[in-house]
Amino acid sequence: MAESKRDYYEVLGVSRDADDAALKKAYRALAKKYHPDANPGDQAAADKFKEASEAYSVLSDPEKRRQYDQFGHAAFDGAAGGAGGFGGFDFSGADMGDIFGDIFGDLFGGGRSSRSASNGPMRGANVRTSVRITFEEAIFGCEKELDLNLKEVCDKCHGTGAKPGTQPQTCTKCNGKGKIMYTQQSFFGQIQNVQTCPDCGGTGKIIKEKCPDCYGTGFVTRRKKIKVTIPAGIDNGQSLRDRGNGEPGINGGERGDLLVEVIVSPHPIFKRQDTSIYSTVPISFAKAALGGPIRIKTVDGEVEYEVKAGTQTDTKVRLKGKGVPSLRNRNIRGDHFVTLVVQVPERLNEAQKEALRRFDDAMNGVAPDGEKPKKKGLFK
Repeated sequence: MAESKRDYYEVLGVSRDADDAALKKAYRALAKKYHPDANPGDQAAADKFKEASEAYSVLSDPEKRRQYDQFGHAAFDGAAGGAGGFGGFDFSGADMGDIFGDIFGDLFGGGRSSRSASNGPMRGANVRTSVRITFEEAIFGCEKELDLNLKEVCDKCHGTGAKPGTQPQTCTKCNGKGKIMYTQQSFFGQIQNVQTCPDCGGTGKIIKEKCPDCYGTGFVTRRKKIKVTIPAGIDNGQSLRDRGNGEPGINGGERGDLLVEVIVSPHPIFKRQDTSIYSTVPISFAKAALGGPIRIKTVDGEVEYEVKAGTQTDTKVRLKGKGVPSLRNRNIRGDHFVTLVVQVPERLNEAQKEALRRFDDAMNGVAPDGEKPKKKGLFK
């Protein structure tokens, strides 16, 4: 019988020097894969689950593992008729409850969180909202007042949910614990599980006469104005956390937080990327050719810039320190990058056209009378 069994290390797929964490991880994966409740009617899966459970029950126990490493399966031949479960093995030395809890949580959606429900203090839920600001407000920061519907503790019952003059009563189903224990039949036999009490919802209290203002919830909704500070340099889609302005806690728990998503309206001229601002400025052909001062709009107002003679279209100009402040340090700012685009006039009167023809002739070295000039022009 012992000789027909596979090596326990081979069953779990681990090396002989595997530590407890590796053993537990390997067994959990196999138990989850071959658990009978996940494979109803599949005897092969049930056998593999049984084999993996037996291997883990031995290798997870230091003394049993030492015996197995020394004598192999023969170390446990005398236990074959025991009443410990699979092949006579008991699971007292293994952390089976912890693993089974994980497995059943994954299989049935319960998990440990459903068994950890209590009627102790619970933190209030976070409240999410959004605020729209302008491009300039995102650059320099601002304050906004939000008008929100927020849950507050009922003034009449002071959060008990009971009609004034009455008190909530201890739930008889859970005896005030907020959770009940039930027995489930499984492949291992009977397993005890814990769930939130369905009668009191985990509070441990039953309200016979409900408060007329909050209808037994202990909370009412009120309109509330809250001021939030938008820091300089915030970007579209980023969120602020205003601590303690969320929903009130339960049973004396602290309030949740207010999470505010910032939506930045687009600007007709400026574009932003991180701490840099980008814009395009048109200049005339004469200004590009001859050079001279132009006015450039920035978030700080207009600044004067000297265009160099012979500037080509798509020339990039960098205005240092005219970009977006850093969220970490508003004294550190990015740059503003400007693209100069030479404009070509679309409509010209006859005088303008004639002036351009004369300019073109001069550029090509042709005299007004059609003869070649004796001296080269400025651009030849």
